[in-house]
Amino acid sequence: MPITRIAARRRTRAATLALVMASLLFVPAGAATDVTKYPTHAELASALGKAVAGHPDLAKLISIGKTRGGRDIWAVEIAQPRGVPVSQRPGLLIAANVEGDHLVGSAMALAIVEQLLAGYPADATIKQRLENHVIYVVPRVNPDGAELMLAPVKTGARTNLTPYDADSDGRMDEDGPEDLNKDGVITVMRVKDPAGPYMPSPDDPRLMKRADPAKGETGGWALYTEGLDNDGDGFINEDGPGGVDINRNFMHQYPYYAPDAGRHMASEIETRALLDYVLQRPNIAAILTFGLSDNLIAQQPRATTISLLDFAEQSIADARKVGTFAGAPGGFGAGGGMFMFGAEGFPGFPGAAPPAASQGGGMRMPARNPATTVNVADTEYLRAIAEKYRELTGLRTPGISRAPAGAFFEYGYYQYGVPSFSTPGWSLPGAPAGAPGAGPRAMAPGAQMPPGMPPAAAAALAQRGMGGAGATGPRPADAAASAAESIDLRLLQWMDAEKIDGFVPWTAFTHPTLGAVEIGGFKPYTTANPPAAKIAELAAGHTKFVLHITSLFARVRVAKADVTTLAAGLYRIRAEVENTGFLPTALAHGVTTRAVKPVMVQLGVPPESIVTGAEKTMTIPSLAGSGGRRSFDWVVTAKPGTTATISVASQKGGRDTATVTLK
Repeated sequence: MPITRIAARRRTRAATLALVMASLLFVPAGAATDVTKYPTHAELASALGKAVAGHPDLAKLISIGKTRGGRDIWAVEIAQPRGVPVSQRPGLLIAANVEGDHLVGSAMALAIVEQLLAGYPADATIKQRLENHVIYVVPRVNPDGAELMLAPVKTGARTNLTPYDADSDGRMDEDGPEDLNKDGVITVMRVKDPAGPYMPSPDDPRLMKRADPAKGETGGWALYTEGLDNDGDGFINEDGPGGVDINRNFMHQYPYYAPDAGRHMASEIETRALLDYVLQRPNIAAILTFGLSDNLIAQQPRATTISLLDFAEQSIADARKVGTFAGAPGGFGAGGGMFMFGAEGFPGFPGAAPPAASQGGGMRMPARNPATTVNVADTEYLRAIAEKYRELTGLRTPGISRAPAGAFFEYGYYQYGVPSFSTPGWSLPGAPAGAPGAGPRAMAPGAQMPPGMPPAAAAALAQRGMGGAGATGPRPADAAASAAESIDLRLLQWMDAEKIDGFVPWTAFTHPTLGAVEIGGFKPYTTANPPAAKIAELAAGHTKFVLHITSLFARVRVAKADVTTLAAGLYRIRAEVENTGFLPTALAHGVTTRAVKPVMVQLGVPPESIVTGAEKTMTIPSLAGSGGRRSFDWVVTAKPGTTATISVASQKGGRDTATVTLK
């Protein structure tokens, strides 16, 4: 086919797509109790297309990749293009719905896009930001995972569609959950078992707790996720469909061997698409992720875990181990098995193996371990931003949160080198008086604030890829879970108070293997997302926060430039460059990792005309914020009347020039 015809067809398809997206209407969120009114993939695309079509001078919509399910990963660029090229302006990246079940993130990202576009140019603050900065929004990083929320049977999965051999038996996705009671959701089965370690909670009999013999408590119940043992290995639902948790797949504290982390770092289409998008935009000066980890609401981030789901996942803990199952404890799930090589990665392990120390050559450990806590010089900047976040959004009490491991926002700080934040975007009401973790905890003076959680807790939890509501990967062992806050009671009280239909009452059922059981528990997705009616209110506060972050960017300028005549044809040029923004041009960690380029100061004269003083081109690793200055001095030879330009350029803080005349 001739090239001209191919090009014409492509233009026609693009125009048709634009018209379709502009004409479709986004279905607004419904009643407060109906969490299924979050936008589908098609509705999200339609809403984005309509918003961009209404403001073609301000916004661009592109696809940065296609998932295994054939869905586009959309990205929106918002800026008034007149003036400084957009690629040279400091930018904010908003990434949402990285975990497939966190639909509230994509809904808020969409609302923020609409509010920014609708507010220009009438809103002076929005006008200033869009004319001097750029805002990039990837509202749904994991479209395939998000679409599972609208499946006929809701499982609570947050992974993508990549097949994975979670139990290392040489087969993939062969033992997923079944909706035994036909209510459209996968919940939990509890069965009376003399050897079972669990008992109904004294706080609320709908919940379960591990019995404490030291307190005279007796168990008598076992817990499983709802379903059957399809592959006959003695475990229920240990290898369900999909895949990989995208927010476990990035290159920082990657959780090796966790079934939901992927074959290796950045193994997934979605991960690479987001990384490519970021790396092609080195002007991104800050990152905001809507996800299930938190370093904004809680002053000392702490993981929370839903015990009811964790206990059910414990029943398949041994299936996640590679080796012989014959040594498994008694009871259901103690079936034998053969030693298997992992289907992915190194033999015997279901994931890529980390480098090992070698005495005689081969792989060696790095001389310096990667940082896992925020550089002390960056702490106050991040703390101040977090305090403003709580003020603008009104979110002050930690809710559902998980320890980051392979999370995108940690990549943003530790590898990409910029201020990087993550928030669930909503929170539960304050914990009951005296409950563990009630209310925000004060940070000790001088303490560092990691962008995930305290290192000790992270070390205990991240190794197991601990998840929050609806996680499909391994849950923490009970010993590790003690480092996290159980949130079951708070969730249930919140649902009761808000009249949210989020808990299935325990109902008797005859299981083909277990016999008499009861099926019930938290409904998938209701624990990770507030009612859709809350989105508008939440998005308003977060739009204010987005505008606040963009007000903090470094802004370099040539603050002073003058010339002194020393002799005929001999001149001294003095210049001062300044950063008028709140943030430094590079965080201390960005300097350490060399992830952020130094500030470049250059005198526009031939190198041979410089007699003494500074070099023609000078660099500053980082220029402090709030008025940080550096001075430069050159002695040059030139003809009278010659002009010289002093320029300053910062990768994250823009650029400026000043011209002097030598006379």
